[in-house]
Amino acid sequence: MKLIVKVFPEITIKSRPVRKQFIRQLAKNIRSVLRDLDSAVTVTGEWDNLELVTQVSEPKTLAAMIERLSCTPGITHCLEINEYPLADLDDVVAKTKAHYADLLAGKTFAVRCKRAGAHSFTSVEVERYVGSQLRQQCGAAGIELKSPQVLVRLEIRNQRLFVIHHQHNGIGGYPLGTVEQTLVLMSGGFDSTVAAYQIMRRGLLTHFCFFNLGGRAHELGVMEVAHYLWQKFGSSHRVLFISVPFEEVLGEILGKVDNAHMGVILKRMMLRAAGSIAESLEIDALVTGEAISQVSSQTLTNLSVIDAVTDKLVLRPLIASHKQDIIDTAAAIGTAEFAKHMPEYCGVISVGPTTRAKLPRVVYEEEQFDMSVLERAIGNARRVSIDHVMDELGRDIQVEEVTQVLPGQIVLDIRHPDAQEDAPLQLGDIEVQTLPFFALNSRFKELDATRQYLLYCDKGVMSRLHVHHLLSEGHANVRVYRPA
Repeated sequence: MKLIVKVFPEITIKSRPVRKQFIRQLAKNIRSVLRDLDSAVTVTGEWDNLELVTQVSEPKTLAAMIERLSCTPGITHCLEINEYPLADLDDVVAKTKAHYADLLAGKTFAVRCKRAGAHSFTSVEVERYVGSQLRQQCGAAGIELKSPQVLVRLEIRNQRLFVIHHQHNGIGGYPLGTVEQTLVLMSGGFDSTVAAYQIMRRGLLTHFCFFNLGGRAHELGVMEVAHYLWQKFGSSHRVLFISVPFEEVLGEILGKVDNAHMGVILKRMMLRAAGSIAESLEIDALVTGEAISQVSSQTLTNLSVIDAVTDKLVLRPLIASHKQDIIDTAAAIGTAEFAKHMPEYCGVISVGPTTRAKLPRVVYEEEQFDMSVLERAIGNARRVSIDHVMDELGRDIQVEEVTQVLPGQIVLDIRHPDAQEDAPLQLGDIEVQTLPFFALNSRFKELDATRQYLLYCDKGVMSRLHVHHLLSEGHANVRVYRPA
């Protein structure tokens, strides 16, 4: 299979050195994300488009390659093509007919041709000649330039002919690694996951920082969605997942800070900690998922007071977004289901929170705060490479694994719905139920407590983590299913 990779239009207006740098980085990123699917894939070109060639022919693997390319920042779309040496226009007709004849019978169509190089004909002449011949030879209903039922697409580059038969859209943006690094404050909800996606799409390397306010389930959920975002949109580069234990910080706020100012001061403490961590990593910008006036701490006045605590640039890609638009984007990128089932920690909801905090009053409230508590939290922050985050979580977990299912036990397939659909778990007479991992914590209590459940996933890591958590929550009827 051969693909022509079309880069994001903004890349093409860069200066010559910057444009080459961006496209070379994109080629490197493509090789990285496809390496495990085809170690011999070739990606060439450094100015206009990239040409990708793979010898892989297995349909499922090819579909996986297309899916990864469609989620790689910097790509506007990929054209699936067949390439031929350029001869005369009659040969162009023959090559085009071989791919489009079956599609044109009884339908209206139009021919579009892009051309680069010196030729004895123009692009319009190619379109007219090929169109007239296809109409006569393929039984088409006619040529319709504005709204054709079938669009026949060709590219001619010097002495090469490309017949395009599929277009796969990408997410655009800049290639990862061409812009600076950022540290995203992640709660795992709709806002922070969409903000992280927007920043990654713009080409910024995105590290994830989670402030744990006391929930193991929440930490596990945020790790899962951060890993999902990285794996889907940013796996060409390694980044960090940083978990900061913030329970003691929250306790200080609850015990010493005026109720109306708790939300603002909690955000300031988070920015202080994130700024310190970013400084140690030589990162210049922090990212949050805040939008104007979505909650009381996000008024312009309060955001100004919150930002005053750090010298770091604070980016808010969703600042003017409406909530429904954010939710729609989360659904499109695949984080909505995570967000819907993300455990919440509501221990810092104020009664009558201020919407117009005054900096002198906030500083006064913070003078009651023992800053050594914050320093201790920063010192105890755990940094894990995002590609090892699940293994790191499960390193010390001891749970029972079984290779066979006993009568009366139920196998719970906790894989992502896409994986469940692509490769359904079929175990003969054994009862199998599907319950995606991101819904497991909230919905397990709805299951029959008198039955024994065996959790299944492809590698066993996710199932071990969730069995460990369910056991710690008092559910004794869970094991890990690892078929021999």
